[in-house]
Amino acid sequence: MKKIMIIGCGGAGKSTLAKRLGAKLNIPVYHLDAYFWKKGWIATPRAEWTGVIQNIMARDSWIMDGNFGSTMDMRIKEADTVIFLDFPTIQCLYGVVSRRIKYHGKTRPDMAEDCLEKLDWEFISWVALYKKQRAPKIRENLASLTDKNIFILKNRKETETFLQNLSKKGKIL
Repeated sequence: MKKIMIIGCGGAGKSTLAKRLGAKLNIPVYHLDAYFWKKGWIATPRAEWTGVIQNIMARDSWIMDGNFGSTMDMRIKEADTVIFLDFPTIQCLYGVVSRRIKYHGKTRPDMAEDCLEKLDWEFISWVALYKKQRAPKIRENLASLTDKNIFILKNRKETETFLQNLSKKGKIL
């Protein structure tokens, strides 16, 4: 495990897992939200965004957390490990609401500068529909990969067990 992607619904805990995994494996962590969003929630233009991802992927090791469908295929191609947090919708909704309360009026540590935490109907809808609209395609794509370490974690308990069973060298004990 040297090039790790963490994907899943908003509120599932991708950034938290990335931080913990990075500390355990001593691998640099790249929170994609912090690279994609510019001050005030301005999106990075597509060509620039692709360049950002390519620069990260060129490194010897990395952990990237975030979905970003426009670069998903290129990241999967370069990753040796994909972790999909396939959590129940209610857990993800709880996660985004909790995060909103915790960071009210602030910018999260895994977000770009001056992107104050927000929760709008569009994002709530995206989270609410993720399991039905996006997760099946992701599971299908991951099932077709034979040359990658694939971990599909269904809840926070499975995620904790995964971390506990992972050696500092990236092997499952």
